[in-house]
Amino acid sequence: MLMNKDTGRPTGEAKLHYGPNGFRMLRTGQFVTCAVSGVPIPLDELRYWSVERQEPYASARLATERLKP
Repeated sequence: MLMNKDTGRPTGEAKLHYGPNGFRMLRTGQFVTCAVSGVPIPLDELRYWSVERQEPYASARLATERLKP
């Protein structure tokens, strides 16, 4: 794990376990990567994910796209 020397906060991609009401951090980091667009999502902005697929999404539109049959 890399640490930001100025703030002491972890840097890099986090690994999360997504649940129905939130997520649990398995590896510390500052962001996750959207499963559809590939853009980084800061953890404080993460609002959309799939519990079944264990994937994060950058927006409601992208989550809807991904979850269509």
